[in-house]
Order: sequence, then structure tokens, then C-alpha cells
Amino acid sequence: MNQLNDSKNFYFQVGKNIKKFRDLRNYSLQVLGEKVGLTKKTIQRYELGEIRITMDRLKDIAAALDVTVTQLTEGAYQFLGTEVAESEHVSLPVVGKISCGNGQIAYEYIEGYETTPRSWINGGEYFYLRAKGDSMQGARIFDGDLLLIRKQEEVEDGEIAAVLIGEEAVLKRVYRQGTTLVLQSENANYPPIICTAGENNIYVIGKLKKVVITF
Repeated sequence: MNQLNDSKNFYFQVGKNIKKFRDLRNYSLQVLGEKVGLTKKTIQRYELGEIRITMDRLKDIAAALDVTVTQLTEGAYQFLGTEVAESEHVSLPVVGKISCGNGQIAYEYIEGYETTPRSWINGGEYFYLRAKGDSMQGARIFDGDLLLIRKQEEVEDGEIAAVLIGEEAVLKRVYRQGTTLVLQSENANYPPIICTAGENNIYVIGKLKKVVITF
């Protein structure tokens, strides 16, 4: 691979990272462009790796997306023959609101980002939700706890999952009986929810991996 191709691959990877975080923020090309004083066409060309992006511009985009430059260059320096030590931590979004259109999950509102040990992550896409209410107190999950979720549509019977009901993501123990879902709380005051997956905007969106207790 020659130096020119190495450089193109570097900017292509940076562009992929920009798009990933722009999608996480649910920003359009236009919105991100306005935040950094560029046209949406320029942002699109950055994302496609068509044009070189300066470090100053990269810092502006990182600030607009509320991420670090390191996050925007992750996986890119390998194309320049530069070994970058893998950080022991990653930054994951704390999602306040989620939508699901045509089966695609979108983060409508991100409260911030949480520094997370890389050892907690084992492939796939992860995000945090914040526990609300007392419906899962029997599983020692309390209001305000941070919930590390691995994004996936299928879980085993009896596993605790994040379930999107309308526009609200809730935590329930999930049981499947054919096409029927039984969503069970861990509090006797809440009856089970019996529904059909996909109907009435009800979807399993992820599996609970870890609870970060708030004291």
C-alpha cells in the first residue's frame, strides 16, 4: 500500500468516526455544519474521506459532537504505520431518549458520555440508560442507577433487557412464547406486560450487561 492510499484510508476512517458520533447525537449534516461553520456538503465530504481534514477542524468537530479527538481518530493511525496504544477506557453515551423507526434504533437525546473500562466491553455496540422508578428493585436496580446495555434484538428467556415501549426505554425480565413477549418487573406491585414484539412500538433493544450503582 502506497503513501497516498494510506493517507486516503486515514481520512476515510476519520470520516466514518465522525458519522458514527453524528448519528449517535442524531445530528443532521446541516446541524453539524452549522455548529462548526461549514456547509453540510463539506461535512459529508469529510465523512466520505474525500478531502483532508486539519487538526484544528477536527478539534472543532470533536467539540461540536462532545467527544475527544482520540475518539474521532480511533482506528485511523494504523494506516499511517503509527502504533497507538489502545486506551483502557472508552466513552459511551448515556441515552435519555430512544426512537425506533423501520426497525432502526436512534438515540434522540444524549445526556452525556460515561468513561467505561474497556474490559466491560466484549464486541457489539454499547450504551447507557438511567434506571427510573422502582419496578426492578427486586433485581437490586434502583432509580438513578446507570445501566450498561449491549444493543441487540434477541435475549434468552429470563434475561433482563432494555425494552422500548413507545418512546420510553424500560428494563424488564423478558420471556418469549412464540411471537408473544412477557415483560416481567422485579416488583410485585407491577403486573407483567404481555404483548407481541414489534406491535404498538414495543421492541427489545438491548441486553443488560452491568449496573453502575449510584450512591
